[in-house]
Amino acid sequence: MPTTRNTTPLLTREELDARLGGAARAWLDEALAEAEHSAAHDGTHRPDHPYAVPPWELRYAEAGRRCGPEHADSVRALLLVEARAALPAVTRLYEQGTAAERRAVLLTLHRLDLGPTALPLVEDALRTNDTRLIAAAVGPYGATHLDPHNWRHAVLKCLFTGVPVDAVDGLARRSRGDAELARMLGDFAAEREAAGRGVPDGLTLVLDLTVPGAAAPTEES
Repeated sequence: MPTTRNTTPLLTREELDARLGGAARAWLDEALAEAEHSAAHDGTHRPDHPYAVPPWELRYAEAGRRCGPEHADSVRALLLVEARAALPAVTRLYEQGTAAERRAVLLTLHRLDLGPTALPLVEDALRTNDTRLIAAAVGPYGATHLDPHNWRHAVLKCLFTGVPVDAVDGLARRSRGDAELARMLGDFAAEREAAGRGVPDGLTLVLDLTVPGAAAPTEES
């Protein structure tokens, strides 16, 4: 299966520096320095600190305006990693953020030392019909931490909402030999056909992967 994703790859700091203008690079330098400072102080604040939250969290919201919407995910991911964002900050940024800000949180979860504690954010995204959030929710973090039941429903949610199944990280590995997923896919296809609706192209592909002993694709999804 090809490894194309329904998300734009996150850029490194070096790649961003090569693409951003001088003012944006200067802003990013300051933002990352604030995130690093927060991490060094375990996110604590001085009593006289003028902000209710660390300054880097305010920078997180500004990323699209300062660095361009096409680079916002990458900038926000760098801020989260540099700050070594803990669950309270990650949750706050997700719950109070725009859809774009929530998406960046989801795309970065696997780079943070959170274990399975951020699963409620993934589960929330999967309850929406926002295809960008759904695609981000089935990335590496979801592939690692969603239990079989919720992961199967995430695959079906992708098919139902039109998110390409190649957005599902680890699809081949987790689908292989999964008889319950095969049953659910069959029921979904039957319901669509009974209603006179077409079956999503990705359904057949995933169904083929559920065959016990199915050959692994050339590149893991």
